[in-house]
Amino acid sequence: MMKDEKVKIEYPSQWNYKIIIHTYADIEELVKNVVADRTYKITKSNNSKNNTYESYKVTLLVHSDEDRTALFHEFKKQNGVKIVL
Repeated sequence: MMKDEKVKIEYPSQWNYKIIIHTYADIEELVKNVVADRTYKITKSNNSKNNTYESYKVTLLVHSDEDRTALFHEFKKQNGVKIVL
């Protein structure tokens, strides 16, 4: 693939977001704030060495590129979120 080429994603598609949060944050509440009544799955990944952060994989159906990126930005805005990948 060339440097300028964009990956073609077929929609609707199951999408995984990796979300790293501070341990004081509630992942269930955080995800519900963003996705509302959509169906999703949360899978715990890891804790940081000092137990300051936890990482989770959040899987849900996205309907378009705009939907996927909007969810990404909404996750990033949530209180307690460190990183979204």
